[in-house]
Amino acid sequence: MKFTTLFDTDQGTVDIVIDGRSVQVPKGISVAAAVLGSGLPYTRTTPVSGTRRAPFCMMGVCYECLMVIDGKANQRACVTLVRDNMRVEVQQGVGPGLPEIGHG
Repeated sequence: MKFTTLFDTDQGTVDIVIDGRSVQVPKGISVAAAVLGSGLPYTRTTPVSGTRRAPFCMMGVCYECLMVIDGKANQRACVTLVRDNMRVEVQQGVGPGLPEIGHG
């Protein structure tokens, strides 16, 4: 299944970087919509099992869309709007700079 946006692209576009790949996306959409529209099927992995997770609610409630945005971990991609030159990365586990979760 391919995710597509119904957003009006007549408002212009911005350039963002998703996991090292430069992508042009419509202005005014969420980071989650941009990521899914770029073909990347997930936004993070879980801290314990490494399972891939993707946006679910698209309104900031479920926290499944957490990503590293401009170097800051645990950002909700579904409620963050794209900005020109934004850097977005799939979040691995708890994200960079945060302590790992113990298994004991």
